[in-house]
Parts: sequence; structure tokens; C-alpha cells
Amino acid sequence: MKHLIPVLCLICTFTLSAQKFDSALEYLDFVSEQQEGISKKMWKYTKAIAHSRSDRSVENKRKSLVKTLDKAISKIRSASGYDGNEFKNQLLQRLQFNKDLLNDEYAKIIDMKAVAEQSYDAMEAYMLAQELADKKMEEVQQEYEKNYYAFAEKHNIKIIESENDLSKKMTLSNEVFAHYKKMYLIYFKVYINEVYLMEALNKGDVNAIQQNANALSESAKEGLEVLNTTEAYKNDKSIHMVTKKAFEFFIDEADNKISILTDFLVLGEDLQKAQATLEKTPQRKRTEEQINNYNQMVNDYNKGVETYNSTNENLNNRRKKVIESLNKTNQNFLSKHIPND
Repeated sequence: MKHLIPVLCLICTFTLSAQKFDSALEYLDFVSEQQEGISKKMWKYTKAIAHSRSDRSVENKRKSLVKTLDKAISKIRSASGYDGNEFKNQLLQRLQFNKDLLNDEYAKIIDMKAVAEQSYDAMEAYMLAQELADKKMEEVQQEYEKNYYAFAEKHNIKIIESENDLSKKMTLSNEVFAHYKKMYLIYFKVYINEVYLMEALNKGDVNAIQQNANALSESAKEGLEVLNTTEAYKNDKSIHMVTKKAFEFFIDEADNKISILTDFLVLGEDLQKAQATLEKTPQRKRTEEQINNYNQMVNDYNKGVETYNSTNENLNNRRKKVIESLNKTNQNFLSKHIPND
């Protein structure tokens, strides 16, 4: 939901306004060629995030992008600069910065993904780290373009800027991922309460179960209100609808079903106490009422086992369907709005 946002890369075409073709233009063509190779690999990386269900595939695309950067750095470093090495060094600094980002910060972001599901703060930090890394890459891209234009102007080269299909796709992908992340955080803020509820349930901690059930119900109802004020992306309400269904399930679970489970757990605790008391009481001192009450509790507990199991199984099946539906809808949303060609 894993997910890194690529920055916009512009591919430019050039025409010569001077009277003759000079080596400065050849150098810009050479630089443009390197940039185009990087942009194509960046797009493959973006497509992997949008269309691949494999973390390994995404990671492989990241590594492939790093290799392309390495090749570009090597070619630019080994080639002679034009009119000194100022522009050449600016290019190398920018490419090395991008490489370091991908190797360090983006790699750390991938590691952060492993713990992002543990809390809302961790998930928010994970997505914030993505945004900060992308912002850094965008800033260095803008600095590169500034230097690029300055070099062209210095050598009387007119740049005709043309946003090609690849550039438009990159811009579009940024918009799509931004909406996806916004919607996922709305969902995750509620979902994490259900995670805590399940942890309490597995421990059989009745007080924690009740507290987390209340928190889940409250957050899910707030989530529904947030959904009502959140605009859909290009009138595509698929994520809104599936998130709403998830919240409705969480509310029903917290308000109506968890009490069935906690009642059984409380009955089990009471039965254990009654059994302990009965065992401590000598047989000759046990009253008929005490024995009848204990036997009734045993009968109630045995009947409750079936109710508990069926309720728990029903919740597990519904939860599985809700989460699978949400994951599938999120993936379809990215696949639908981000081109795969």
C-alpha cells in the first residue's frame, strides 16, 4: 500500500539558434541521452510499484535504476566537459545525489515498510519518509534544470521544451499515488485499532478488548465522516466504497459481535473461580446449591463454546473478505489510473 513516489523528469528536445552546429549542442545532446535512459528506468520503477504485487520486483527495478545511474555517471565522468568542467561537475553531483538517495534513503524506506504496519505513527512516518525523499530528488532535479538552461543560454542554444508521453505519465503517477496514500492513511488510522483489538482478544484480556473495541468503533465512525468530505480521484469512488464497507464491518464487529466473545471469556473466568472454590471446599461441606450452580455454569460454558467459535469464525471470514477486497481495489485503482505501457 507499498508504496515510493517518483519525481517528474523532463525530456527536452533542442534546436540551434546560432548560425552553426557547435560542440556545446553536442554536449547537451549527450547529456539528454543519459537523462532519457534514467527517465525510462524511473518509469519502469513506477510501473512496478503500481502494477506489481511483488516487493522483489519493485526492489529489482530500484537496483536496475541505480545501475543506470552508475553508467550515466561513468560516461559523463569519462567524457570531456565543454567550456570547462563546471556544468559537468554539476551533472555528476546531481546524479550522485540521486544514486545516494536510492541507495540510502529509499533503501531505508523499504526497511521501514516492514514495521509500518505495527502502528499508525510508523505508517505515517513511512509515508512521510517517502515524501521527504521524493522532495529532495525533485529539488535536485530542479537545480539540474536550472544549470542546464544556464549552460544552454551561455552558449546561445535555444531550448524547446516538450513534455513527451513519458513525462506526462510520470506527472500522472505522482497524482495517483498522492491520492492513494491519502486514502490509505484514512483507512489505516482505523484498521490499526482492529489490530490492537485482535491482540487483546488473543490474550483474553477482557478489559483491553473492551477498550480497543470502543476505540475501533469510535475511529471507524470518524473515518466514515472523513470519507464523506474526501473527494474521489477523477470520479473514481472505488476506494471510498471499499473503505466504507471496511469501516461498517469494524463498527458491527466492535458494537455487536465483540460483546458475545467477551461474555464467553468472562463466563470462562467465572467458571474457573467457581471450580477453584469448589475444589477447596471439602465434599462433606459442599451444598447442593453450590454444586447445582457449578453444573449450570459448566452447561452454559459448553453451550457458549459453539457460539464463541461460530462468532469468531464468522468475523474472521468477513474480515478476510473485507481486507482482500480493499487490497484488490487499491491495486486495481493504481493499475487503472497509471499506464502500463
